[in-house]
Amino acid sequence: MPETVAIARVPEYALLPLLSATGQILEASGLAVRPGERVLVKPNLVNARNARHCTTHPLVVRAACTWLLDHGATVTVADSPAFGPAARVARISGLEEALAGLGLTVGGLGRPVPLALTLGGTIGLSALALEADRILNLPKLKVHCQMTLSGAVKNLFGCVVGCRKAMAHYTLGRSHEIFRSMVMDVYQALPRAHHLMDAVRPMHRDGPINGEPFDLGLLAASENGVALDTSACAVLGIAPGRVPLWAEALARGMAGANPADIGYPLENPTEFDAAGFELSAERALSFRPTRLIRGRIRSFLEHFGS
Repeated sequence: MPETVAIARVPEYALLPLLSATGQILEASGLAVRPGERVLVKPNLVNARNARHCTTHPLVVRAACTWLLDHGATVTVADSPAFGPAARVARISGLEEALAGLGLTVGGLGRPVPLALTLGGTIGLSALALEADRILNLPKLKVHCQMTLSGAVKNLFGCVVGCRKAMAHYTLGRSHEIFRSMVMDVYQALPRAHHLMDAVRPMHRDGPINGEPFDLGLLAASENGVALDTSACAVLGIAPGRVPLWAEALARGMAGANPADIGYPLENPTEFDAAGFELSAERALSFRPTRLIRGRIRSFLEHFGS
């Protein structure tokens, strides 16, 4: 049975079209929630710098939360940025304002629980993510200087508690084999996820923080994050060998890694024009301990209301 990826064409970030398209693709991709179900909405709040372009758009998050609330879910919105508190990124990106009318705020993902990794060692996953009845994963499609492309699978790496994620990025990111295996281990440890990708204006040229918006006009959803990312690569014309996480999914024989096994009940990837979309130059990121310390101090102070 093919994996399902539901795609809608959404030319602009406008609330009413997003509400309509979000409901259409979530239902077409098979999402159903029970009244009272505890859903963790996990946007991409990577950094306060360039937050308007590198984070999931606030209206996409609002549309997803509106749909969940309308279906009786109990909604929590949270993320774990590598540097600084999630609430600060939400404020600068406009997400705090977008959610205010729904009575929702943005929190952090804390309380690490050790996850044993395939290639050895452990990493701390947030208990909030592990204890949720379901995660609605809201990635922002964008280029990534280490992983080529960041989508659904990569965004769930944000369920790793902040400082641990930062350490992993900056100490293991130079090894594609180790880093991609760790990211996929995290993805597979969170089996209750559904995925809604913001690719209305994906970020290209430089990423995951400093890029520029590209007009694509695509919103997509799937129960399978690998299939959703495979579809995004099909839209952009990127081969599997170029994307470490796609190569990892193929090596593990994961459902959704083969484009031939994906069905599209609505729009098809071939109907979108990605001419001019530019990947980020690959580079190793240097680890700066002082930046990590400053980010953790900001998180501590915000947590305790100072």
